[in-house]
Amino acid sequence: MNQFVDDIGEAVKAKNPGEIEFHQAVIEVAESIELVYEKYPHYRSYKIFERMVEPERVIMFRVPWMDDQGEIQINRGFRIEMNSAIGPYKGGLRFHPSVNLGILKFLAFEQVFKNSLTSLPIGGGKGGSDFDPKGKSDNEVMRFCQSFMSELFRHIGPDTDVPAGDIGVGGREIGFMFGQYKRLKNEFTGVLTGKGLNWGGSLIRPEATGYGAVYMAAEMLATRNETLEGKTCLVSGSGNVAQYTTEKLLELGAKIVTLSDSSGYIYDEKGIDREKLEFVMDLKNVRRGRIKEYVDKFPDAVYTPSDPSADFNPLWNHKAQCAFPSATQNEINGKDAQHLLDNGVYVVSEGANMPTTLDGVKLFLDAGILYAPGKAANAGGVAVSGLEMAQNSSRLPWTREEVDKRLQMIMKNIHKTCVDQAEHFGTPGNYVNGANIGGFIKVADAMIDQGLV
Repeated sequence: MNQFVDDIGEAVKAKNPGEIEFHQAVIEVAESIELVYEKYPHYRSYKIFERMVEPERVIMFRVPWMDDQGEIQINRGFRIEMNSAIGPYKGGLRFHPSVNLGILKFLAFEQVFKNSLTSLPIGGGKGGSDFDPKGKSDNEVMRFCQSFMSELFRHIGPDTDVPAGDIGVGGREIGFMFGQYKRLKNEFTGVLTGKGLNWGGSLIRPEATGYGAVYMAAEMLATRNETLEGKTCLVSGSGNVAQYTTEKLLELGAKIVTLSDSSGYIYDEKGIDREKLEFVMDLKNVRRGRIKEYVDKFPDAVYTPSDPSADFNPLWNHKAQCAFPSATQNEINGKDAQHLLDNGVYVVSEGANMPTTLDGVKLFLDAGILYAPGKAANAGGVAVSGLEMAQNSSRLPWTREEVDKRLQMIMKNIHKTCVDQAEHFGTPGNYVNGANIGGFIKVADAMIDQGLV
């Protein structure tokens, strides 16, 4: 590791003790930015990167609510407003027991580069709570969301900060939060994205992250004159991203053999077809069940429960050509990355945020496979959120075809940016450097233009 990366790493660790995911995200980007500093030293004198790793604002608050038994529950709410150099803060809200300051700071930091890559005028932010919507009734989720928004509404707005959904926050939660915002502010504005179609939402928004990750994989394969047709794909997760990744892969003629949730994963050698995907969507979105129920319905598949003591994830140890990690951060470690490579995987398109550890990323880059990091591959979600904001501003809905066409164009442009920047900075084919540098330069130039703020 070189001096700049060492210095940044030490400073970030000293200032943000215990925030492991945040340290990891910063170091991963810093390694690419060193190439920019060598070629264009003026960025170093403006201390741009040192300013970028410091959030513009961190909001933390208490969220008290009452469960169905009349018991008072207390959770913690957060919003990290990371960088607004190119537009209002934009990024999801995550409701999950693992949520803490370090995880949200890593997500907000990644979001700055991802949003910049979309070429839309949106800054980066992230928020959420350690509340777990799993196993809660609709009324409990509503009471929590209303209490959460009763504080958050002071800090957001269509020209300030526009949150969206993330893990644990789907259409139901967005609806409850939007209703409370409208009640408190007495105005109907595009303050949240991922809204229902009847009240300001955009077509293709639920599908966008998964579709985008597949479009990115298709773009990468096209550089080798290949397509996804006939390719065997490993997909992790079974939520929104995994579902629509699977849907788009089916459309393009690929074969999907895995899905998972926090309790374990299923391996279906015959492939997950449309009928099976419909079952998974009903299981997860309507009945809110667990993935192991898949094997009750389709007994040819094999279910493997997760083993917290294991140092690798067996989901990544199957023969395939493509992998779409779509569950959560750091789900592919060095051992998993090696298993993927040993099993013939040469395309990895990240639907989740930072699902691969630093040693896993290094293995992928050294092997020279087609590897798109989350900030490039999963930018489709926030891209269509940006398109939803545009529709809200003009008070006009667009057709499904129009939104999908714009999404494809945005993913094509992101791919081109990654390829061009990687080449320009002497690392052709390195999508990690391409994505980090492409995202950085636009934000850095805007920060220089706007002075020391």
